[in-house]
Amino acid sequence: MTNNLVQLDNVSLSFSSGTNLVRAVQNVTCAVSPGDRIAITGPSGSGKSSLLALIAGFDPLSSGQISWPALGPKNTLRPKHIGMAFQSSSLLPALSVLENVEIPLLMLGETNDTEKRAAAMLHLVALDHLADRLPAELSGGQMQRVAFARALVTKPKLILADEPTGQLDQVTGKQVIAQILDAIKDSDTALIIATHDLGLAKNMKTHWQMNFGQWSNIQPTGLQQ
Repeated sequence: MTNNLVQLDNVSLSFSSGTNLVRAVQNVTCAVSPGDRIAITGPSGSGKSSLLALIAGFDPLSSGQISWPALGPKNTLRPKHIGMAFQSSSLLPALSVLENVEIPLLMLGETNDTEKRAAAMLHLVALDHLADRLPAELSGGQMQRVAFARALVTKPKLILADEPTGQLDQVTGKQVIAQILDAIKDSDTALIIATHDLGLAKNMKTHWQMNFGQWSNIQPTGLQQ
């Protein structure tokens, strides 16, 4: 029995844009295993975000098959097994930093030590001192780290990040990713980051590339953090 977290077999995703048919993902076969550190690169419109959405179970397939052998039924994927982080922080502005991180636990109906567990995740990304702040009081890098803390709080088996450093300067972006890699270094949590930053991709063990919906696996860099 496979222990793959996600398995895509000849998967395609197409949709209409006006009078045009967009082939966002074309005949992709790949898998994600526990502990993987994967960067997906490619130009804008190449299919990076669409591939992440398929892996997350967001979008229906046009053809092919996708399964989550080690994660269970599709309706249990998020936020229990898959944590999400996006280019925009997606933090709720009226809630404190701590409350934002706590949300996935509450969504799962958990009631035991949720504040304590959220605080532990903030400590992991070195932001526990900002627990009572509102998102508007944070820098861009701090908001991204809070978003990752929220993605980590349920101890998911897979974290998907779509251009998480796209709005950050290069130095801050590098610091954020280094902290996230350090936070999960001793776990089997898999991490997939879609990014334009080739420097970031070099710090991941595996490098996938998307181009016009076509997937390719570039030679692993061997630089897993």
